[in-house]
Amino acid sequence: MSSSASDGSAAATLDDAVDTGRRLSSDERRRQILQAAIAVFGARGYEGATTDEVARAAGVSQPYVVRLFGSKENLFLAAIEDALGRMLVAFRAALAAHQADEEREPGITAEKAAAQRIGQAYVDLLAVRGLHQTLAHAYLLGSHPVIGAAARRGFAEVWRFFRDEMGLDVDEARAFMAEGMLISTMIGLRIVDDYGSDPQITELFRSCFPTELPHVLDALPRGTDRW
Repeated sequence: MSSSASDGSAAATLDDAVDTGRRLSSDERRRQILQAAIAVFGARGYEGATTDEVARAAGVSQPYVVRLFGSKENLFLAAIEDALGRMLVAFRAALAAHQADEEREPGITAEKAAAQRIGQAYVDLLAVRGLHQTLAHAYLLGSHPVIGAAARRGFAEVWRFFRDEMGLDVDEARAFMAEGMLISTMIGLRIVDDYGSDPQITELFRSCFPTELPHVLDALPRGTDRW
């Protein structure tokens, strides 16, 4: 899986570009459709989503989506590649920023400071609606002959980032990925609806997001959100 990612995030309309009246290029339209696909697949899963839903979310016709991607399978493969690419780009940018920053809080080790930056980058990706969940759905399709292979390659690429690029040991990398999966599960459950009313869920959120909680509570999708 390549790591070429397009910038941008999914807004409520899944198209945050200002309508200037100009005709979008095919590359711009493709990015727009992928942004919508990540949101729709994230909410519906591979089996539950349709190319028609993606087309409506992107503001294009269903035949146009099929013309660009060929099939729902190809669209999902492109969506998980784009989601993974965005994530790794964010991780690498955070790691580079850490390496360039010679100052950090007193008492914070270099390793912990790097982990904080990467963790913040993972949370910031909530701005891309459906990104975490599209990857989580892909990881459940291991038996699919095509999607399963792509998902395994992507999962291994994330592991290699933590081990080879970030320099974590095996236990640290395992813990990092485990916490990421926990956060993805919380997003998929839309359990944010129970924050403040369920003491255990409130405790869980405060444990996972000790410094970013207000931002997270604002960014997470609710149970009533379509995507």
